[in-house]
Amino acid sequence: FIRGFYSSTIKDNEHLKKGVLTGVSRIAKESIFSGLNNLSVCTVMENKFTDSFGFTENEVEKMLKDCEIESNIDDVKLWYDGYRIGNQDGIYNPWSILNYAKEKALKPYWVNTSSNDLIKMVLQKSTTVKEKIEVLLKGEEIEVVANFDTVLRDVEKKEDNVWGLFISTGYLKVAEEIDSSEGIYKVKIPNLEIRSLFSQIVRSWFLGRVNGVELSSMLNDLITLDFENYSKKFKKLSLELFSYMDVGIDTAENFYHAFVLGMLVNLKDTYYIRSNRESGLGRYDICLEPNDKSQNAFIMEFKVYEKDYEKDIKETIKNAKKQIDSKAYETDLKSRGFTSIYKVVYAFKGKNVELEMY
Repeated sequence: FIRGFYSSTIKDNEHLKKGVLTGVSRIAKESIFSGLNNLSVCTVMENKFTDSFGFTENEVEKMLKDCEIESNIDDVKLWYDGYRIGNQDGIYNPWSILNYAKEKALKPYWVNTSSNDLIKMVLQKSTTVKEKIEVLLKGEEIEVVANFDTVLRDVEKKEDNVWGLFISTGYLKVAEEIDSSEGIYKVKIPNLEIRSLFSQIVRSWFLGRVNGVELSSMLNDLITLDFENYSKKFKKLSLELFSYMDVGIDTAENFYHAFVLGMLVNLKDTYYIRSNRESGLGRYDICLEPNDKSQNAFIMEFKVYEKDYEKDIKETIKNAKKQIDSKAYETDLKSRGFTSIYKVVYAFKGKNVELEMY
């Protein structure tokens, strides 16, 4: 029906001079549109309609002046500007600007017009994307390969598709073209509105109850050394929450590292959380450093079972402990006066996880 509808309406309609389809994903490669092959696709990377995707700075300034709220132009710029269409910077989110002119309050408007479920799903399932979003939230730029030709059903298949989607939908902006022929760009978060969304999503990953496990209770088990309960709850999460795609041989260590790191963010009021820092003769995976030096500090190491070299997962734990001790990961903590230092090893074989504290 859809193929026939669009073909007869847009392609074969002798009474139609021009038709316009708008959306966040290309449709040309979808099989249902195979009969509609005369489309001219204009993405946010092209110059043909640079001032038509949003309001320009001159248009915003005039609108705010007409609404007698032009004194807030600098704050408005921080919240809703930041987009680049083709080679033109200074494009404002039109929905947010219109709502700001009406409500006269600086807050997220556009990001609240949908559930953002697609964005949340992509972030939840991709460890490497999560890690890069955390870098972006620090205000930094990252270099990515972006594919703008994908369709929605293929978004999860490659990371290139994710970045193309984020740029096309306005969740990220291109700060610099490195090699457009290869799809290589530097990207950043465009404004405070989008930053607030990503921050909210990151917090939601690890707040509250997940699959029947109360995370605050689980973390309390850790810092109070009730390691038996902490281990049970962590194993429950691994078994029920994670996918085998998440914890495959090539992705498992990074996945567990990112998950635990995000989970530990809930301790930020009482602990400094450090990741991949040099100490002793190497780099630990995670260090939990209490604000109060009389409290327990923790060093964490993640190891994947290597079937070619290890008999079982217990040997993985043994090798991880050997690495922690031989490289003296506790050196930095000891040099700064911490005496109660515990080491936690996470050894995993797919969704099977074994933990040990010593």
